Amino acid sequence: MAVATPDWLTKHGGEVRASKDQRRYVVYFAKEPQYVVEVVPVAGKFGTRVMQTINGRRIESNKVFSSVIEAVEGGLDNLRKHLGW
Repeated sequence: MAVATPDWLTKHGGEVRASKDQRRYVVYFAKEPQYVVEVVPVAGKFGTRVMQTINGRRIESNKVFSSVIEAVEGGLDNLRKHLGW
């Protein structure tokens, strides 16, 4: 499933790429993987786990989404807020 790289991420030199399993979306800065947005099942819907790749730290989120695309977009928005952008 293709997810477009949000404008805020492009402005900071980043991009989003889907993994082959379509459950993880990797956020790159300077062509290096920095964050992973993973879609997880939550009570028949979807949630996300956002993790920094270099140290495994998580950015917590308790939101539930009705589709995979909404979940990825929600995870990216959570990352944006965490980064202060």
